[in-house]
Amino acid sequence: MVCEAIDSVLAQRYRPFELIVADDGSDDETAEEIGRRYGRSVRVVSDPHRGVAASRNLGVYNSTGPYLAFLDSDDLWQPNKLQAQVAFMQADPSAAICQTEEIWIRHGRRVNPKMRHRKASGDLFRASLELCLVSPSAVLMTRELFARVGGFDESFPVCEDYDLWLRISRDTPIHLIPEQLVIKRGGHVDQLSRSTWGFDRFRALSIKKLLDAGLPGDKRRWALQVLERKTAILAQGARKRGKREEAAGYEAMLQSSLS
Repeated sequence: MVCEAIDSVLAQRYRPFELIVADDGSDDETAEEIGRRYGRSVRVVSDPHRGVAASRNLGVYNSTGPYLAFLDSDDLWQPNKLQAQVAFMQADPSAAICQTEEIWIRHGRRVNPKMRHRKASGDLFRASLELCLVSPSAVLMTRELFARVGGFDESFPVCEDYDLWLRISRDTPIHLIPEQLVIKRGGHVDQLSRSTWGFDRFRALSIKKLLDAGLPGDKRRWALQVLERKTAILAQGARKRGKREEAAGYEAMLQSSLS
């Protein structure tokens, strides 16, 4: 799947670009195989296993271009993906980030996203509090924006993208190009989203971070409403598992944000 993802980047009609593969401490000779197969077309940067957020930050650190685009190893880009996004950004100098529509594949079959996963364009902050509405593989953003919001939070083993999109959408419109220029593949056994339970634990932490940093007016009210719902569900689940201290921790998280 990694090689298929790389091939989809090398097939892009837009030129020039730099292609950096971030190897998160793999032990199956993936990095060596990529080097043998692609030579100088691909630059591989490696790090001890520190997670997807650290890998993406490492790739950005080793890049030089004014725009940044990410591609998960199980996804694919359509050939005109970068071309369409760069053209959009250059046509609107005020735009700092955009994403495209996607084709979803699960277990080898095409599926339609549920209504709540449908992408919108513009001010996504309120909707993004509930769930992740931006796909890393579909995004192109300016380097300046990425640096300004601080990149991916490496303390998040999952939901690192949800956390970044919240920090971005707090003040920045996220534009949508309504073409399906990414193929998002899921359902395989080694998919990252299968590796960690309770994603809402990290979504709650992300909202708490935003509140601690300061949110104005309605945005603070919306964030508190969602945090209250998420912590209540998490606390209830912890109590059912007999973990009273964990439940109390979720309730304390909300109280500290309310004060």
